[in-house]
Amino acid sequence: MIVETRDLTRCYQLGSSRITAVNEANLQIAEGSIVSIVGPSGSGKTTLLNLIGLNDEPTSGEVYFKERKTSTISDKERREIRLRDIGFIFQTFNLLPTLTALENVELPMALLGTPQRTQRIQAIECLGSVGLAERLEHKPRELSNGEMQRVAIARALANNPTLILADEPTGELDSETGREIIELLLRLSTEKATTVIVATHDERVAEVSKAKLAIRDGEIKT
Repeated sequence: MIVETRDLTRCYQLGSSRITAVNEANLQIAEGSIVSIVGPSGSGKTTLLNLIGLNDEPTSGEVYFKERKTSTISDKERREIRLRDIGFIFQTFNLLPTLTALENVELPMALLGTPQRTQRIQAIECLGSVGLAERLEHKPRELSNGEMQRVAIARALANNPTLILADEPTGELDSETGREIIELLLRLSTEKATTVIVATHDERVAEVSKAKLAIRDGEIKT
């Protein structure tokens, strides 16, 4: 298993109220699979994805990454796992507006300490793999929403991760562009044997997933 959670719970204090965003979630996700986590807004999808991606820490329970108990590792090790092993794709793209497409894709490699020449070669390859070989020097404001999401996918692939986490990757896209992004994620998952976990309310994503998990009020429904 690349990811396993055991009784994973995340609570927040909102004034005098205690909100349980994820409630005792138990998951096992095999390497090379594409899995959709489906639920309405506020169901806990994004919180669960952040816990799996080590961007947040649980109130209780455990996340295991490649059979390693992540609650026992240091902050430095968590950061290295996020950079080296996990690629993130966000609904709103999260591209740096002052950087070109090429520079946005190079950024996670630079943070990992990859030599500059290798950064350039791999960034060009990643952008080519998502159909943007002709848009390397364009900044986000010069790209369509679909192109920006493709840059975000290329950036997620930059360090050759074993896991990609996508949070509503079609949420800001029209239906045709959304379909293209779904097909792209499916192709990349197959070609690169990369595990893809998608948090979504888009049933089209669920239809092409190898596994579908429903979440409501923070609980995984079977």
